[in-house]
Amino acid sequence: MTSTTETPARRAMRLKEELAKWTFLAPALLFLVLFFGYPIVKNVMMSVQEYTTRTFYTGEAPWVGFDNYIAVVSSSVFGTAMLNTLLFTVGSIAGQFTIGLALAVFFKKRFPLNGVMRSLMLLPWLLPMIVSSAIWKWMLDKDSGIINEILGVVGVDAVPWLTSTNVALAAVVIVNIWLGIPFNMTILYSGLQDIPDELYEAAALDGAVGWRAFRSITWPLLRPVVSVVLILGVVYTLKVLDIILGLTDGGPANATVTLATQSYKLSFANFEFGQGAALGNILVIISLVFAVVYLRVSHAEKED
Repeated sequence: MTSTTETPARRAMRLKEELAKWTFLAPALLFLVLFFGYPIVKNVMMSVQEYTTRTFYTGEAPWVGFDNYIAVVSSSVFGTAMLNTLLFTVGSIAGQFTIGLALAVFFKKRFPLNGVMRSLMLLPWLLPMIVSSAIWKWMLDKDSGIINEILGVVGVDAVPWLTSTNVALAAVVIVNIWLGIPFNMTILYSGLQDIPDELYEAAALDGAVGWRAFRSITWPLLRPVVSVVLILGVVYTLKVLDIILGLTDGGPANATVTLATQSYKLSFANFEFGQGAALGNILVIISLVFAVVYLRVSHAEKED
């Protein structure tokens, strides 16, 4: 008969193993608490306080409940920011994914300089955002930009890309599409590598080539990767800030203002830190919805 009573030596060994596990986990937990936990808690607290520049001198930040949230949601800019965030996100994701998928399928074919061309496609990803925004701001300048110079050659009048309320948002979306193509192309290209060539060879014998092969083989097998790319793209795009500030600063006349840029302006231009935190939390909640979807999709893929 085997005894189930744990001996002192065994108990000491088990405690030692547990201590070793937590010793290795401690640095990661400390990092998460300091750099993720504290900012989130602090931001939530600021959103229910009257936190302004005066707080830095007096240390006083009176509790105001949900007044900051009410002020933010009832402001005249909130509706425009929400709509622009939606248009900016949908437009960017549609462009980035469509072009990224087309390039991924194109580069799956074997041809000379394939690797060199794929490497060059990663350049937008490697440039700092401030550099990309400066370059595009020059290219889209109405009077001296190269885009209008090219359009002038074919007889098109100069377009005020960044100074017109009618086209400024579209111009910012185009730039963000350019920035996001490398991410989409790289992830989708990796997914395409997992599809065996034998499937295409067998389909070709049945006459399924080109679009039919894509619809019958590529798309169904690539769909799990597509879900991840789209969800991550939405989360990344919702928080895009620097490229919009660099190109238009949210203007003209709030034509390109988004939830992210408005939160930044409330905090660091108007110094209404409480309202800025409240708007930031609203953006975090929206992002969390898509993050939860991403986790569920990833979990479902592992089970499959």
